[in-house]
Amino acid sequence: MDLKNLPYSLRVLAINVSKHIDGEKITQDDLDAIINWKVGNEISFMPTRVIMQDYTGVPLLVDLAEMRSELARRGLNPEKVNPIIQSDLVIDHSIQVDYYGTSYSLTLNMKKEFERNEERYKFLKWAQRSFKNLRIIPPGKGIIHQINLEYLSKVINDNNEPEIVIGTDSHTTMIGGLGILGWGVGGLEAEAVMLGEPYHSIVPEVIGVKLEGEIREGVTPTDIVLYITELLRKKGVVGKYVEFFGSSLSKLTIQDRATIANMAPEYGATVGYFPIDEQTVKYLNLTGRDGDKVKKIAMELGIFYNEREEIKYSDVVEVNLSEIEPSMAGPKNPDERIKFGSLKIERKNKGNIIQDGDVVLAAITSCTNTSNPTVMLGAGILAKKAVELGLRSKPYVKTSLAPGSPVVVKYLKDAGLLPYLEALGFHVVGFGCTTCIGNAGPLIKEVENDIKTYGVEAYAVISGNRNFEGRINPLLKGTFLASPILVVAFAIAGRIDINYEEPIAFDPNGKPVYLRDIWPTLEEINSYMNLAMNPEYYLSQYSTIFKGDENWEKLSVTPSPIYDWPKSTYIVEPPWFKEEDGKLEIKKARILLLLGDKITTDHISPAGPISPDSEAGKYLLSLGVKELNTFGARRGNHEVMIRGGFSNPKLKNYLVNKEGGYTIHFPDKREGTVYEVAMQYKKEGVPLVVVAGKQYGSGSSRDWAAKVTALLGIKAVLAESFERIHRSNLVAMGVLPIEIEDWRKLGIKGDELVSIEFTDLNPGSKAKIIFENNERKVETSGILRANTKTEIEYLKSGGILKYVLEKMIKDEN
Repeated sequence: MDLKNLPYSLRVLAINVSKHIDGEKITQDDLDAIINWKVGNEISFMPTRVIMQDYTGVPLLVDLAEMRSELARRGLNPEKVNPIIQSDLVIDHSIQVDYYGTSYSLTLNMKKEFERNEERYKFLKWAQRSFKNLRIIPPGKGIIHQINLEYLSKVINDNNEPEIVIGTDSHTTMIGGLGILGWGVGGLEAEAVMLGEPYHSIVPEVIGVKLEGEIREGVTPTDIVLYITELLRKKGVVGKYVEFFGSSLSKLTIQDRATIANMAPEYGATVGYFPIDEQTVKYLNLTGRDGDKVKKIAMELGIFYNEREEIKYSDVVEVNLSEIEPSMAGPKNPDERIKFGSLKIERKNKGNIIQDGDVVLAAITSCTNTSNPTVMLGAGILAKKAVELGLRSKPYVKTSLAPGSPVVVKYLKDAGLLPYLEALGFHVVGFGCTTCIGNAGPLIKEVENDIKTYGVEAYAVISGNRNFEGRINPLLKGTFLASPILVVAFAIAGRIDINYEEPIAFDPNGKPVYLRDIWPTLEEINSYMNLAMNPEYYLSQYSTIFKGDENWEKLSVTPSPIYDWPKSTYIVEPPWFKEEDGKLEIKKARILLLLGDKITTDHISPAGPISPDSEAGKYLLSLGVKELNTFGARRGNHEVMIRGGFSNPKLKNYLVNKEGGYTIHFPDKREGTVYEVAMQYKKEGVPLVVVAGKQYGSGSSRDWAAKVTALLGIKAVLAESFERIHRSNLVAMGVLPIEIEDWRKLGIKGDELVSIEFTDLNPGSKAKIIFENNERKVETSGILRANTKTEIEYLKSGGILKYVLEKMIKDEN
């Protein structure tokens, strides 16, 4: 097998295919398409591992439990539904920042987490004991991607096969920093792979990113990834692989690489891949794994990085690290990078304790940065210098520290830096995603009052990867992404427009303190690095990774082939096999929503707190529920989720003159919530479509964004362009993703009836689309964004779950 000149990421794919050719699911044609680099050709391959987090993993396992129930109802063996490959679920998304700024914050947040989520956790324990090849990592152990990086990943598995990992979280791409091909998929696709189906894709373009130059003093890995995110988003790499190479590759640690690979969804790529090299070997050895063995096998397989080798790429983008400067991104999107210190705020509104431009939430959070000792140690050093000068965080700033792993706390403690972070209010609040996923908890009460009463425009600064509208807190004007070091600085300053020229605070004697006075140097950070990379820390932490605290261990469940679906408002048997199959030709549908660009999966299916006055909140209150919790935690209950569809308070639907989850019912033009209008259309037997702009479905991999779309009765989404994961999720739910020209240019108003016809049904088929009302008729064409023949079969079957179930039944018969 000649892999010469192929990008390393494609070599990994080719090796995988070569080891799994069976003539049926995976064929020689798949291998030839990769070796000959036939871009756009359909291929099938077998991922070696599936990784999940609880927000997306719970609904996946609920689906598998429902498939078992359905097989039992049909008199067949329910245990046929079982993961074939190693599957791991890390519980990291549930914890919320209810308590902060104290030594007891972690304990009380964990206690609250179990009180809220006991029903979910009992279900997960049942799943762990009832399914084979499924491991559950209990709450409090860390963030999925950091655990994947530090422990779960082998790089080359026991069969001497390079790992290919798919995950039900979009930031699974983080593992590309370790030389593993990995990316996020919808839970529906992951289910099929777990059950033995191959993963279907197309041969991608591979964009090479050539790294050159030296990193300047004061520039952090966060600055580098924000620069690359802006650059590649402008370049246009959606659906492509990005592979890093060049003379400066060796200057990036594995954690630096993981930071860059983590944000591949933000720059739009399928993966951000760093080939296996000496840095990989060093990191594996320092974290208690056998890096030398990985090097030996990687060299034999031809996937060990050789800088002198001439690699062909679809295109090359050059990045000179010496040109990168400190920056942040916001206020609404991760690719909105701005130079640090350039932001100007006009202060019009003032409340009792805050005014326009104030920072009211500062969170060291997320897998992106808390896994990187450079920025975590840097944050501790800045805190130390600030405290020694008598500085403190502003009293109106809600501060939190949520590391991706207890290893971080261990090295911060041993470095003597944790007490200084705590002196500024950055106490550990939990080991999970917290603020980054929207679980920041409420703002300080007086701050909320100022925002609501005086219209004060306040901001958050977080070390996360996403800042979409309404995600972090709906009351905020915006959120900026920045390094953990800057997060601490913003908490001290208490305002968003700090710079290098003006003091960020004054010491107790009135002396000005500038950012340069407290900024950590690379030399200072490196002096602590031996603590952060102590193998004993990793061996100790991960020796008990599957053992939970007393709250987890006392949860009692009985394993059984079939889940008994006890009464619950968290875990409810879903309706997937009761729903009618979708029709691929649509006649006289109504437009439920008319939307603009960059509609995210947060807009479509929120993850944050459930408001008491929302459709979902009212439903739960009617059942006597007192703790509403979050949409993320309620994803095992379709009745709650359907009521949350398109309910984000920042959603702009052009059919109505206000923001939020509202729309119009035609022809009577009655305004109502998206849920109630959709249900009225459903009673009337009227099919629905959504019309939108560019980058529809950007953001998280949550399959519920597609599930809720289907449950609302939406048969097709017509958009200018789709983000990769949501497009595949729509197909997996039997919803047609159709690419059309700008609806504004077509003159669409939203009151039209919509009909969609196909001359044939193949990947990329043309669709004839007719918009008509009493006054006019507009005819246009669209392209069905089903990329493979298998995806066409999913659409014909009414979704991937029905496709897989019927295949199982056919195989058994």
